[in-house]
Amino acid sequence: MAVVDLLETKKCLFICNGGCCMKKDAELVTVGIRKHIADLGFKDSVHTVRTRCIGRCDDAPVVFSSPDSVWYKEVFPEDVPQFVQNYLHSNQLIEKHHLHKMGENQINSPSIPTKNRKKNLENGK
Repeated sequence: MAVVDLLETKKCLFICNGGCCMKKDAELVTVGIRKHIADLGFKDSVHTVRTRCIGRCDDAPVVFSSPDSVWYKEVFPEDVPQFVQNYLHSNQLIEKHHLHKMGENQINSPSIPTKNRKKNLENGK
């Protein structure tokens, strides 16, 4: 097993490789993200973690970014080059894939009906 020197790490991407995401080419997404990060010279500053299911199967393939605490949805292999470019060079959310930013009161997913989102927020969930 490799040991990663995290001293230069500024960001981390957790890439879901659970069952639903794998059915939607999460392996290709993982490999693509890692390749583009390396090709652009950010291998030391952006760490990637291949995870098991992170619980957003309806929005697969899913990527979670730290330390900005942003969830991204539907990151398909063909989206990887633009996704990585935007992620590395922009402080703005990647709107096309934005699912949720922790602390916000909105989840951009059709799997959570609007009335339930509002109800959950009112009940503190």
